[in-house]
Amino acid sequence: MTRSDLPLWTSEEAAAATDGALPVGSGARWTAHGVSIDSRAVKPGDLFVALAGEQTDGHRFVDAALKAGAAAAVVSRPIPGAGPDAPLLSVADTTEALVALGSFARLRSTARIAAITGSVGKTGTKEALRQVLADQAPTTATIGNLNNHFGVPLSLARLPSASRFGVFEVGMNHAGEIAPLSAQIKPHLALISSVDAVHLEHFASVEGIADAKAEIFTGMGPSGAAVLPRDNPHFPRLLAHARTQGLTRVLSFGADPASDARLISYTLGADGSDVEAEILGNPVRYTLPVPGYHWVVNTLGVLLAAQVMGASLERAVESLKSLSVPAGRGRRETLALAADTPGGGADTFDLIDESYNASPVAVAAALKVLGAQTPKPGARRIAILGDMLELGPSSADLHRDLAPAAIDAAVDLVFTAGPMAAHISEALPEPMRGGHAKDSASLAPIVAAAIRPGDIVMVKGSLGARMATIVQALRALGTDANTGSGLRSHSGGR
Repeated sequence: MTRSDLPLWTSEEAAAATDGALPVGSGARWTAHGVSIDSRAVKPGDLFVALAGEQTDGHRFVDAALKAGAAAAVVSRPIPGAGPDAPLLSVADTTEALVALGSFARLRSTARIAAITGSVGKTGTKEALRQVLADQAPTTATIGNLNNHFGVPLSLARLPSASRFGVFEVGMNHAGEIAPLSAQIKPHLALISSVDAVHLEHFASVEGIADAKAEIFTGMGPSGAAVLPRDNPHFPRLLAHARTQGLTRVLSFGADPASDARLISYTLGADGSDVEAEILGNPVRYTLPVPGYHWVVNTLGVLLAAQVMGASLERAVESLKSLSVPAGRGRRETLALAADTPGGGADTFDLIDESYNASPVAVAAALKVLGAQTPKPGARRIAILGDMLELGPSSADLHRDLAPAAIDAAVDLVFTAGPMAAHISEALPEPMRGGHAKDSASLAPIVAAAIRPGDIVMVKGSLGARMATIVQALRALGTDANTGSGLRSHSGGR
């Protein structure tokens, strides 16, 4: 999403949307070009919403937000030191006000709206759909993974009237969380990227996860379209939910011959894939600049969704040629080794940054991508794996079951961090065990000392495992001889 030159909110609109009160005087008139709930991220012209959270209260930072250039602040109580002309919009509850802003923005919008959820791949799919739509018309999309009960209304509140398309990500880890978010988004199209064994700590079965994902249909009218992963074993269950919700247009993507977006053939490479497919009867060929079968299948859903939303299929295919990977989800970087680094000098190694999140199916996919890489002679494939969280009583087994995937990928060394990831290491042959530590901070120096020129290193783990700590340690090993930045980046992985 880019900030528009046109106002996103006037003071009058924001007051009407939230049933709020404006001060008397100069503070009653303002326009905002963005919306923020984090005073540290406020940009000049933003409307700052002071949320009262469990750990901190945004009202403490209203003064800082205004000094940073916020056009106004939404508050639910007096702000010490604020004068009578301070641009404050007073409401009964700031969280409810944020939801009201999002609902008002959605109501006034004429954009075609897509909502995306899934156990894995939803952020990458969202970003890919955003890119192909934005190349054709003004498009607003969820930034990062702002996909929860705060992120969805915030993303909607940032929806300008001029947008032709909107793409919003929806996440959950408990049943009942998606339905109210779908009601806010009111999508014309809902895409489910996958249903897999994620968040099992909060569900009795994967079928329960499928039911929770299907809540995304509840905010849709009967004319809406559902786009579903036909190869997924839970496709029939998702289809039943869509039909029960009254949706008459249910489409699918995958390798199954009955798919509306059907994979005909593909060639996987270390840096990308060549794809031949048929989208609603239209033959297409394209080259993805990112590796992995999961990307091949997900882009089928993206092309199908884009065409259903009214975008040009031909231009969408062209956009995929420059597809980029979100940070922490498979972005590949070539890093230099400093001269004083063990094995260092003018040499480099490759880092595949998968540190943002992890689940059994996602780790297996990332290991396949690593296995497709060809290290330089004498170099190695190295996997650095952290705990996968929220997997419930079967967590140890689900970690242990990843060992065969590492072996099949011909990974040379596996380093692990965390009590659950230790089960991966224990299930591996002794020569593959690179090292284990209680957490990522303890493992980082061990890994950094082990890197040799030409190695290809993949880092993955759940967000709570803080595997980004290891990514930062690897980036700090040296500086790029040409740019001084320490890396040369290109898209790759997931």
